[in-house]
Amino acid sequence: MKLEIDIAVERSAFALRVAARIDQRACGIFGPSGAGKSTLLGVLAGLVRPTRGRVVLDGVVLDDVALGIHCPVHRRQLGVVFQQGHLLPHLTVSANLQFGYRLLHADARRIGLDEVVQLLEIGELLERSPRTLSGGQRQRVALGRALLCSPRLLLLDEPLAALDHALQQQIIPYLCRVRRQIDIPILHVSHDLGELLQVCDDLLLLDRGAVVGHGTLVEVANQAATIPLLRMGGMVNILRGEVLRHDPSARITEVALLSGAIIVCALRQEGPGTRIDLLVRPDDIALSVGRVSGISLQNQLPGRIAALADAGDRILVTIDMGLPMLAEISSRSADQLGIAVGAPIHVLFKAVAVSGRS
Repeated sequence: MKLEIDIAVERSAFALRVAARIDQRACGIFGPSGAGKSTLLGVLAGLVRPTRGRVVLDGVVLDDVALGIHCPVHRRQLGVVFQQGHLLPHLTVSANLQFGYRLLHADARRIGLDEVVQLLEIGELLERSPRTLSGGQRQRVALGRALLCSPRLLLLDEPLAALDHALQQQIIPYLCRVRRQIDIPILHVSHDLGELLQVCDDLLLLDRGAVVGHGTLVEVANQAATIPLLRMGGMVNILRGEVLRHDPSARITEVALLSGAIIVCALRQEGPGTRIDLLVRPDDIALSVGRVSGISLQNQLPGRIAALADAGDRILVTIDMGLPMLAEISSRSADQLGIAVGAPIHVLFKAVAVSGRS
């Protein structure tokens, strides 16, 4: 995907100005309420006309105000999933899924119904009415309907915001499956940073209608001005790996990270060989200049300090361990440890500080 955005949307009480080039497979648009996230998605979907500027997707001009170009919604070939799903209540789940699919010429169908049903595990729902579905089931069906339109780009507008925490945790693995298994780029809007980091390759940070950061989590976190925004969203490290073995007596599971390091987390149900994403908060991490004996922290991983970002009384430390990891410590601790870019360091965290999902 190559998406070029250079637009302004001006209203009486709000102005949005975005200039960005997005070429990652999955990009998260993050910011607080009122930042302009949904307005930006509305521009991309064709639901909101920019006051000035242009939008180009893979060489196709969707909007160019100066040239009078505005591609209508139905010709943009985009899939959109909103907060509430917006299923058609008079149709069955199966009919909802195929609503756009049936309008496509057979040659334009890049994704099959059976593939989507299996991917999202909605086979048992096909003959049901949308009125009988839980919130999580409705969102899976809405996601399936969007995928079956074989879109050039999938737009997710706060797709989990209307769900409680438990349902959110059930849906995120399905979004990750779509990201891994379906060849469709994703723009995912959310005010929950942890949600985005599990699905997306990079982030576009918005605040008060302006872009304040763009890049991977580590890249945007190394800008001191963005740290308060990232904290607000629930900043986490995403450690991808594979289950190695379980020790039920100690109630722990060993996981091999993609970097080759082995860490310990609380006992999990996934079998050995299962791919898993682990989450560790930066403020749950302790740092040491060397290995520490006689301590309850079971994870002690060597690394090297790659960057430091000063945020008042706190320091955000980027550690290179074969993969980047963020730790947040006090300025006093940083002074006591003599932390400096390039210095060796050990990353320490408890097994119970690690959460995750397969």
